[in-house]
Amino acid sequence: MKTKPKDIIPINAFFVILNEVKPYLTAGRNLKILMVLVLGVLFQPFDLLAQRFPKPEFESGYIQAETQIPVPRSDFLEYLDILVLILTLSVITWFVLKKRSRIGVFWTSLFSILYFGFYREGCVCSVGSIQNIALALFNNGYNIPFTAIAFFVIPLIFTLFFGRTFCAGVCPLGAIQDLFIWKPMKLSSWAQKMLGLIPFIYLGLAVLYAATGTDFVICRYDPFVGIYRLDAEFSMFVLGGAFLATSIVIARPYCRFFCPYGVLLNWFSRISKHHMTITPTKCIQCKLCEDSCPFGAIDIPDEIKLKESKKVTTRRFVTLTLIIPLLVFLGVVTGLKFHTNLAMVNNEVSLASEVLYLENNPEITTQPNYEETIEIEAFRSSGQPVAQLYAKANSIIEEFRIGSMWLGAFIGLAFGLTLANLSVFRYRKDFEPNKATCLSCARCMDYCPVDDESKIIEKI
Repeated sequence: MKTKPKDIIPINAFFVILNEVKPYLTAGRNLKILMVLVLGVLFQPFDLLAQRFPKPEFESGYIQAETQIPVPRSDFLEYLDILVLILTLSVITWFVLKKRSRIGVFWTSLFSILYFGFYREGCVCSVGSIQNIALALFNNGYNIPFTAIAFFVIPLIFTLFFGRTFCAGVCPLGAIQDLFIWKPMKLSSWAQKMLGLIPFIYLGLAVLYAATGTDFVICRYDPFVGIYRLDAEFSMFVLGGAFLATSIVIARPYCRFFCPYGVLLNWFSRISKHHMTITPTKCIQCKLCEDSCPFGAIDIPDEIKLKESKKVTTRRFVTLTLIIPLLVFLGVVTGLKFHTNLAMVNNEVSLASEVLYLENNPEITTQPNYEETIEIEAFRSSGQPVAQLYAKANSIIEEFRIGSMWLGAFIGLAFGLTLANLSVFRYRKDFEPNKATCLSCARCMDYCPVDDESKIIEKI
């Protein structure tokens, strides 16, 4: 929108309007509506602004009502969320490890959908808390809420001891997908490994953007929080619906191939002290559970391996020893090459780039169809020196330069370890859940005909 000088309102008028509408913003009104109202007034002639906000009449005896600002969520309710999280994790862990009850897991999932999903509207969320932790580690000025720390740490502690029972039915993002599993399609091991690299990339990008104060991308592109809040943009409803529709044939696609928090749970679950088992006692090799897992997380017995020559074994070891550092190095180089592109997501960097472009091409502003963006107008009205904007943008780009190299190294290492894992042979005598990828949903237990050892003793 091309504006004339007489249409531009002094910057102090903006703050007058902002103070008027601030109570409605804190009350939870739609931010987009607020922006439309404010900008609609800002781009009107100043005399119209005067009519909108007339001087108060003190002689009429009218007393302006005191502005009511809603109080934040009380500490009691914050701690209640933590208590509910601990209790829910404890209950579902008991259902999985002690009762071995799929029905118990199912009802716990419904409770999580109702409480953590619709009642708490998907916030605070353990998945999104990664960003709070990253921002707190790299920004001393950020005071991280205790609730965010608790929601980040507590599921990891439970996973360290009991496996991924958080994924079984406590996480509202996974629980809602679980309801749509109908005819799951089995993916090949190779496809699962390759798709399983996406969460590593997502995790690295989320940490990078949070650490630089750019954005909380996990929350911004959460496919289900809009469904829980019933106020998402149409595109986000489509994204959430697409994930739920995909869950019918590919079980829990977000959990398995996108969730960044799942990367951490994967690591912690590998060394879990207690983990669910398919059979409570010795496996009888009935193979009834072989295709029972919709997530492909059951490792089948494999006791025989063709003997390889020493030359082949040595060659594989040398290849892996060389390829992993090489992939890490390539990741660092790639991150360094694209760090400016990644930094363009930052608002300050994007604004500085646009201002610089206009300075280098002043003839653009004289063209009839030129439309100055709101960001440029706001920057000019602020009176901030251009040099200060450039200095801040350069500082952010430098942060991205370092962060992008670490991101590339992390992704390269993930690729290398995935390739190494594909070439490792493990001997197994029984059907076992893969401790890293098993979501502890307890479905496979219903297929096992073996009774608990205590029941066998009673029968004897």
